Amino acid sequence: MTPWLITGVTVVLTYLLDRWDTPWFRRLFAWVPAILLAYLLPAGVSWVTGADYSGHTIHDYSRAYFIPLAIVAVMSGLSVGQLRSIGWKPLAVFVAGSAWIAVFPAVLAFFLAGSDFVTDTLVSAGYWKGLPPIVGSWIGGSSSQLVLKVAVDCPEHIFLSILVLDNILVNIWTILMFQGIKRSDALNDRLGITDRTMPADLSPRMGEPLHPLWSIALLVGSVLVINHLVESFVAGVLILSAAGLLFGNLLPRWNHAVALRVGAVMILVVMAVLGLRLRFDLVRFDGALTGFLVVWLSSHFAFMLLVARALNVNAAWVPIGSMANVGGIATAPAVTAAYEKRWMPHAVLLAILSMATGTVWGLLTIYLFEWWVV
Repeated sequence: MTPWLITGVTVVLTYLLDRWDTPWFRRLFAWVPAILLAYLLPAGVSWVTGADYSGHTIHDYSRAYFIPLAIVAVMSGLSVGQLRSIGWKPLAVFVAGSAWIAVFPAVLAFFLAGSDFVTDTLVSAGYWKGLPPIVGSWIGGSSSQLVLKVAVDCPEHIFLSILVLDNILVNIWTILMFQGIKRSDALNDRLGITDRTMPADLSPRMGEPLHPLWSIALLVGSVLVINHLVESFVAGVLILSAAGLLFGNLLPRWNHAVALRVGAVMILVVMAVLGLRLRFDLVRFDGALTGFLVVWLSSHFAFMLLVARALNVNAAWVPIGSMANVGGIATAPAVTAAYEKRWMPHAVLLAILSMATGTVWGLLTIYLFEWWVV
């Protein structure tokens, strides 16, 4: 029962600390987010006690139930009908940013085939397996990151290295986007962009939402049914993703808020379970990989800017779309508020769309690497 106890205590402690609204904890979680803390605490307990929980059955439960439940919950939080209020041009800029994140690493590795970076770092050292979880993190958030880690069988020491680098880069990127979005009007003038259109207001959801217990029961029931009928992990995740979209868009009283809250808790559970396998002595940081991540993220922004100019859409949608991809549901509206507070609900919607599509983009990255590079 020890791994279960470690996981339970970690999840409760992390969840409560993340919601403790004091300046010190706000600063802590700005650089060590809850998902990373939930990963490190069980690893620290294992390291201090000298115990090895890597073969415990809790990992089987996580793969069969916890990860699928996180996915279906997050996917059911997306209301597709509300996307129309954003407009197709800002959506196109957002999708272009997602596509670049998913495709760029495999394309660059293909053209650099035979170089020391590709041969030694990505292939021989296995760091390419850390790239799909980055795609999942940047586009889909923690739930997609976890699915893709399992799908590509990313080793724990590489996963932790990626987590730390990702967290540092995203924090720096958020600061840059806060400053950059304030200069959107000047950038519009420089690029010759004339669009200043305000997006339509989001249509309010009608009626009393479904009782939380019914919502949770439907989510858990769908996981149990799919787990019983489908053997393939990836196929099960894709089916549950579709089921989540159906829940969130065909059930008129679906409780989107509860679904997203369930997803957030399950992500912490999965990260705590993964932390039981982590060995600190194997963790390494590669300078070439760090440089690659910087180029990857910077080029993502540049490509979105080119698309915005081609479509004549307000350049403010570039940092908004980038943060909806890379930052997520908390930072995207915060960055948006630095330009136009009335756009904050649209930024949240883009962030939820990012959460719903990250797994598919990451699977594309895996496919391209296995086809072109490995």
